[in-house]
Amino acid sequence: MTNFLGSAYLWVKAAHVIFMVFWMAGLFILPRYLVHHQDGLEDPAEGPRWTAREAKLRSMILTPSLVAVWVLGLALAANAGLFDGQPGLGWLHAKLLFVVLLTGYHGWAVGYANKLAAGRPTIAASRLRMFNEVPALLLTLIVMLAVVKPF
Repeated sequence: MTNFLGSAYLWVKAAHVIFMVFWMAGLFILPRYLVHHQDGLEDPAEGPRWTAREAKLRSMILTPSLVAVWVLGLALAANAGLFDGQPGLGWLHAKLLFVVLLTGYHGWAVGYANKLAAGRPTIAASRLRMFNEVPALLLTLIVMLAVVKPF
């Protein structure tokens, strides 16, 4: 399937980058929402407000962007020959590993939002604030691999 995208390649790549930016914007803000949600659990009026904000963020930005990033990214990977055993794609294997980890982080954040919606925080506020940095670290590694292609 190598090079099956033909002249559409650059359009697919551009869409992949655009939806990646949307997804990352959501992943940068959701953990901050979680911190505020957890801090606001003492006020009975605040919890439902944060739950609604988080649900809108997930349904309007996070989930659609996640799906688009994966679909477009797999199309680009297939175009590069990942599924044909094309040599020299070690960087892409590593990038996919980090994207899988980022997807897992996304799932964890959604799961923790659900715990907060049920009024069951399980992480100290200081640790939750540290988890805010995970998307930035993973994004840095993913972009370096995609741009530099070191191996």
